[in-house]
Amino acid sequence: MDKTQNNKAWFLVLPVLVVVAFSAILPLMTVVNYAVNDTFGNNEFFWQGLVWFEEMVTSSRLHEALGRQILFSAIILAIEVPLGIYIALNMPKKGFWASVCLVLMALPLLIPFNVVGTIWQIFGRVDIGLLGHYLAELGFDYNYVSDPIDAWITVIVMDVWHWTSLVALLCYAGLQSIPNAYYQAARVDQASRWAVFRYIELPKMAGVLLIAVLLRFMDSFMIYTEPFVVTGGGPGNSTTFLSIDLVKMAIGQFDLGPAAAFSIMYFLVILLVSWVFYTVMTNLDKEEGK
Repeated sequence: MDKTQNNKAWFLVLPVLVVVAFSAILPLMTVVNYAVNDTFGNNEFFWQGLVWFEEMVTSSRLHEALGRQILFSAIILAIEVPLGIYIALNMPKKGFWASVCLVLMALPLLIPFNVVGTIWQIFGRVDIGLLGHYLAELGFDYNYVSDPIDAWITVIVMDVWHWTSLVALLCYAGLQSIPNAYYQAARVDQASRWAVFRYIELPKMAGVLLIAVLLRFMDSFMIYTEPFVVTGGGPGNSTTFLSIDLVKMAIGQFDLGPAAAFSIMYFLVILLVSWVFYTVMTNLDKEEGK
């Protein structure tokens, strides 16, 4: 018996599509319009084609900002993912202290980005900040305002403090899903701690680790507020990441055409690298499951 297909349910999706159109598609089309045109105000546009894209591709300024961004994201992932796994493995599995640890781990995630930047800006100052003052008392010549290495260390430590708990909480959720029978079988076989981690815990955390790596990569690659509040992109351009350079170009210099082309390329780079991360880690997960 043939069934009549009813597509009226699509009307329930219509409000979502309208919201997405206004919040995502229309602004994106505006950016695309600026990326292929030039304007001097008054809504007068002059066709430029791919000129702005060619200028951005050959721009040494963009290449330097991209290099700093890739380095920052690589350092962040190399620190936060292993550290988050280590914390999750050592957190209590149940009881009162498990609840306390979960609350404490969630606290940094609740702090707004600009507040995090302000906290570390004050914390690292040599004159009034606890970190800067005591490092100076110990004989360290620390000054994130004038020394690029100190600025990088401050920004990296700030990000690790802010976001490692996200990785730890995701890994903890993955560990909680492991049946106790797996650990009992490992004890019967007298498996080492490394063997338990390698063959029981790590495979069970693979799914949440994929989410953690993707989230941390995208967040670190788009970081703006925290380093801008702490260093303003300085000293010099040492902490001018892609997002900070884009804002300087669009708002500071009012180069809307190059900034629009820059932002589209920025978006495509994040999309491409996230897809590569997802594909590689999914294939590794499938191989582990065979």
